[in-house]
Amino acid sequence: MRLVLLTVFLMLTCTCIKCYANDTTSLITRVTNLPNKFLSKVNSKVNSLNKGLDKQTEKYLNKFARQEAKLKKKLSKLDSNATKNLFLSNPEQQYAAYIQKLKTDSTFDPKKYSGQYLPYADSLQGSLSFMSKNPQVFSTSNINSSEVQNSLGQLQQLQAKMQNTELIQQYIQQRKEQIKQYLLQFAHLPPGISDIYNNYNREQYYYTQQIEEYKNTFDDPDKLFKIVLSLLDKLPVFQTFIKNNSILASLFPTPGNMGSPLALAGLQTRDNITQLLQGQLSGPNAMSTFSQSMGDAQSQMSDLKDRLSNYGTGGGNVDIPNFSPNQQKTKSFFKRIVIGTNIQTQHSTYFYPVTSDIGLSIGYKLKSSTIGFGGSYKIGWGKDINHINVSSQGLSIRSYIDVKAKASFYLSGGLEYNYQQPFNPTDVPAIKNWQQSGLIGLSKIVSLNTKVLKQTKVQLLWDFLSYEQIPRAQPFVFRVGYNF
Repeated sequence: MRLVLLTVFLMLTCTCIKCYANDTTSLITRVTNLPNKFLSKVNSKVNSLNKGLDKQTEKYLNKFARQEAKLKKKLSKLDSNATKNLFLSNPEQQYAAYIQKLKTDSTFDPKKYSGQYLPYADSLQGSLSFMSKNPQVFSTSNINSSEVQNSLGQLQQLQAKMQNTELIQQYIQQRKEQIKQYLLQFAHLPPGISDIYNNYNREQYYYTQQIEEYKNTFDDPDKLFKIVLSLLDKLPVFQTFIKNNSILASLFPTPGNMGSPLALAGLQTRDNITQLLQGQLSGPNAMSTFSQSMGDAQSQMSDLKDRLSNYGTGGGNVDIPNFSPNQQKTKSFFKRIVIGTNIQTQHSTYFYPVTSDIGLSIGYKLKSSTIGFGGSYKIGWGKDINHINVSSQGLSIRSYIDVKAKASFYLSGGLEYNYQQPFNPTDVPAIKNWQQSGLIGLSKIVSLNTKVLKQTKVQLLWDFLSYEQIPRAQPFVFRVGYNF
């Protein structure tokens, strides 16, 4: 009996070991067969961000230099000696030095990392470093070690640029405060000086927002990287590597005795802290009073935070209270493009059957409005439910503008050309047979939390040219659409 049990145990053990080996082999095979386009996509994204950072930073720093040069010229007429102290060096040379440093400095020091932590960017850097230092894991794959080194080098260059932009922003903030303190000495400033200082503040705001846009793009992983990261994360050797070599690990190193009681030696417990507070506070309800005071302090901090949020990114600037920033200015061209679709249905008339217009539009976002163009195809359904007849009933070419009125409501308008006759799709109707429609009305745009559809758009429009059309179209148009 014992022999039988021992035999069964050995067979089960061998089976488990074999299954584990198969799973491990399968995992390693999947990891070593990473998509070849992974590195090319990384290079494409990193190159784009590198060029964008150089271009935008150079543009803004040149603007700062011009603003300071103008300010220096005007202030020197008021107090030449004090102005010399404010402009100890040539502003143009100072900003040019930062531009040159940004373009040439490729040294990234994780120990000097500051500002916002970018988790996916850190994971990307860790993944490429692991692939670079462990080529044996990918020996059977098509991944070239030189390509990995090239991708890692470009990524580290981008990280160095990000680090340098933080230093640049700190310098600009310091210059702004120095100029502000100097201007406060004058009760009345000559015309033009306040405008120059306000322009300096506006450009600082937009540059900060531009850098945030690049950081968000840098830290936005695509589907391919998520797949690669999920595969690598299943390897114990990769997990160990990330724990010891990531940016987060350099900021918060893990103790060597982590997991043992020695790691907690010297740390105060909650009871120790409670006893210490009770010893410092007096009165029968000391802890209750302390808790209430902490609650009041937190409430005041929240109120202060809400007030500060009304400035800067919240809709203004502390130094320019009436400044309303353009949230679209720092976005790339393609991020300002709005693609949408809509549908409207019209009841039957003596001349027309029931029709549905299925439209497609493309727009471009401005500060508080969107302009665009599009078109639609008219489908006829027949006179009523008892006489259904699907037919082609025309085309429409559209232009539109949406101007934000309040909250999610927009004033909308547009000019359209409609061809409202059955036609063969292969034939192009003559332009003289098209009718004009002039539309004005109200739109409500509601944001959606979906991956494909971003907004719902409901419109009620008045066609003020409908009364001149022959045959006359209905004067009011109701449309429902979605923006991607």
